[in-house]
Amino acid sequence: MQPFRLGAVALIDAYRRKLLSPVEAMRDVLERVAAFEPRVRATYLLAPERALAEARASEARWRLGAPLGPLDGVPATVKENIATQGEPVPVGTAASELTPAAVDAPPAARLREAGAILFAKTTMPDYGMLSSGLSSFHPLARNPWNLARNPGGSSAGAAAAAAAGYGPLHLGTDIGGSVRLPAGWCGVVGLKPSGGRVPIDPPYIGRVAGPLTRSVADAALMMATLARPDPDARDYSSLPPEALDWRVKPIDWRGLKVGLLLEAGCGDKPTPTVKREIERAAREIAAAGAIVEPLAPFLSQETLDALDRFWRMRSLLELKALPAERRAKVLPFIRAWAEAAEGMSGEAVFLGFSAMLAMRKAAVAATLPFDYVISPTAPDVAFPAEWAMPSNDPDNAMAHIGFTVAFNMSEQPAASVNCGYDDDGLPIGLQIVGRRFDDLGVLAAATAFEQMRAAAARPWPEPP
Repeated sequence: MQPFRLGAVALIDAYRRKLLSPVEAMRDVLERVAAFEPRVRATYLLAPERALAEARASEARWRLGAPLGPLDGVPATVKENIATQGEPVPVGTAASELTPAAVDAPPAARLREAGAILFAKTTMPDYGMLSSGLSSFHPLARNPWNLARNPGGSSAGAAAAAAAGYGPLHLGTDIGGSVRLPAGWCGVVGLKPSGGRVPIDPPYIGRVAGPLTRSVADAALMMATLARPDPDARDYSSLPPEALDWRVKPIDWRGLKVGLLLEAGCGDKPTPTVKREIERAAREIAAAGAIVEPLAPFLSQETLDALDRFWRMRSLLELKALPAERRAKVLPFIRAWAEAAEGMSGEAVFLGFSAMLAMRKAAVAATLPFDYVISPTAPDVAFPAEWAMPSNDPDNAMAHIGFTVAFNMSEQPAASVNCGYDDDGLPIGLQIVGRRFDDLGVLAAATAFEQMRAAAARPWPEPP
C-alpha cells in the first residue's frame, strides 16, 4: 500500500519494524499533495524541502532505535491560526499584517516535540468566522469528494487535507463547530475535546483545538500528544494535567443510554436524507444493545440569535480597530455580517454574552440522563464551493450550527464520524457527544461506531 494511505498508528508501526522509512512516507505524501492540491487548495506555507530534511533526521533516529517521541516522522498539518515559530498568522484574511510568530502555540509545540513533521499549514476563512473554505487571503478551498462543493470550515483546509490523503494528522480549531462541521462534510473524523483538555493560545470562551483524521485511532493518538500540559501556562483555562491512556478500545453499547437529538430547536432542521442516515445509525446502535431514547430540543432560536449578535459585535470591534485600507480587504460577507451590529445596545450585547451561559446550562441538563448523545453534525451535506456559509446569507449566518455550538459552551467532548452518504455520494456526519471530561468515552464510542459502519465506507476521493 502507498504510504500516504497509512494512518499514523500504522506508520509508526512500520517505522519501528523497519518496513518503511519517514523519508519514503514524506515523499509519498508530498506526491499526493502535488496531485490533488492544484484543485483542492488546502495548504498554506507548504514546505517540501524542510519536510524532507526533517524526515531524513527522523529516519536516522529510527535507525538508531531512538525516536524523538510518539509521532516521530509522521506527516502533519496545522491550521494557520495556530502559531508556528517564524511564520505569519494571517487568520484567513487579506487584512492581516504578515508578522512572523515569535514561538509555536501550545498545540504546534506539542506536535513538534513528539516528532511530527509539520510540513504545511492549512487554510481557513477570514478570522475563522465562516463555515467555509472561502477566504480573502487564501485561494478557495474545495471538498475532495466533489470539487464543486465546499469543505466547510473554519478548519477548511485541515478537513480537505485529511479527506484528500495529505498524510494522517491534521489539527484544527473549533468555537462553534469548526472542527466537527468540516469533518462531517468531508467524511473524516473530527474531535472537539473537552474545554481546556488541549492547551491553546489565545484561549477564548468555547474555543478548542482538536484533530481531524481518517480514523478514530489516529485522532486518539494525536490527542495523547495534544493534551500534554503547556510548560509556559499560556492557556489560563486549561485543565490540570491528567495521566490518561489514549489507546481506546470500542465500547460495549449494551445497557448504555443514548439520547437521539434530531432537532436542535434552532437553526435549520436536518434534511430528509441527513435524518434518514442518523436514524439508521441510531437503529444500528440500538441493535448493538444500547437504550436509544429521543432527546427533545433544548435550545431556542432566540438564544442562537443572541449569540450571533454577540459574535457580530466582537468581530465589528476587531474590524473597527483596523485602518480603513486594511478593513476594506476583509471578505465582504464578513463585513456585512459584522456591520449589522453597528448601534447595538449594551443590553443586546449583555444578552448575547448571557446566551453562552444559557447554552451551557441547557446542554448539561439535557444530556445528563444519557451516557452519550448522538445527532447530525450538520443539517445538510456540503454546499456550493463558492458560498461563504451553507445559507450564504449574512442575515442568517448561523443556521447550520444548531447541533454543534452548545457543546462548545458546555465544554463537553464531541466527535463527528462519517455515518453515510447522500444520493450523490457526499458524506454525512454523525455527532457523538459525551459528558464533560469523558473524551476517552467519546473516542471509544466513535471507535465502536466506526467499526459498525466500516463495510459501508466508500473509497476515499482520488485526484481528478
